[in-house]
Amino acid sequence: MSLEELRNYCLAKKAVTEEFPFDEVTLVFKVCGKIFALANIADEILSINLKCSPEKAIELREQYDFVFPGYHMNKKHWNTIALRSNVPKKLVLEWIDESYDLVVAQLPKKLREKFWVQPEIRQGRKPISDR
Repeated sequence: MSLEELRNYCLAKKAVTEEFPFDEVTLVFKVCGKIFALANIADEILSINLKCSPEKAIELREQYDFVFPGYHMNKKHWNTIALRSNVPKKLVLEWIDESYDLVVAQLPKKLREKFWVQPEIRQGRKPISDR
């Protein structure tokens, strides 16, 4: 997976921004201001840190030789994935989705409703486009 593919996938998600808050080599993706992915763009092999449930984090580290405890992160909740050429892109995309979903689930209810629930449907009305 290339850096461009990674960026495009993350930025296509709702309410996502990217920035370099720590240094010029750590690209950070945030949803509503909360980090869900960090990519080290300086190393020869691109790597990404993703949030994960504690149980799954351990399971993935045991199952895959390219998954490690989160570098410079809380090792209980974060994994680092070395995006070598043999790493299945489908798996990485799934793990990005899971990280994003874990962070979204922790956002305040008002933010979740603003970005992820259509108010017309929630209130029992048809969306304007269907009227």
